[in-house]
Amino acid sequence: MPGLMAVSLYITFSPSTSEGVSLTAARDRGQLVFLEGLKSSVEVFFQTPEEPHPLQFLREAKAGNLQPLYEFVRTALTPGDDGEAAWRCPVLLVDDLSVLLSLGLGAVAVLDWMQYCRATVCCQLKGNIVALVHDREDTEDEENDILLNGLSHQSHLILRTEGLATGFCRDVHGQLQIRWRQPTTQRDRSLTYQYKIQDKNVSFFAKGLAPAVL
Repeated sequence: MPGLMAVSLYITFSPSTSEGVSLTAARDRGQLVFLEGLKSSVEVFFQTPEEPHPLQFLREAKAGNLQPLYEFVRTALTPGDDGEAAWRCPVLLVDDLSVLLSLGLGAVAVLDWMQYCRATVCCQLKGNIVALVHDREDTEDEENDILLNGLSHQSHLILRTEGLATGFCRDVHGQLQIRWRQPTTQRDRSLTYQYKIQDKNVSFFAKGLAPAVL
């Protein structure tokens, strides 16, 4: 299947837009399993599901049990008994993990859930996981720092986006740092690009080499 062939599971806990990519069309083509956290949370509070809901932790007095959410991931990626083909190189997209902390979960519980997902998606199915976490340098949030550091330690590739330190610029909207973790060496490899957000895409260029500047 062309296009989103590798994308198999998308979990979002916050409003998100994907310019140029229709998640609904991908889901209709069978390329995407989509769990919308905001919409699903309504079902948890106002309906009584026959089976454990992926977001069952929202109804529990002591939040922390993410096993139903993991089972949702595992079941979505497991071929059924009707001869359904298995996912090939699946990708789990999570947008975003920081919201789980706001819902009362601890960083350790979220990291444990990610570890179980990595064992299934990455190790067993030879796929990948992409997760968004907010880096709140302007606030003291110990749980978010634990989550961010834990994920950074587990990740092979880290993409960090931030605005320009010099403030607003019409031709440069921010910069992207790409860091490849090198487990076998003491120093990671990194590159930094600047970018400009356009109507339907994003332009990347080396620092100081914006087209408008040249």
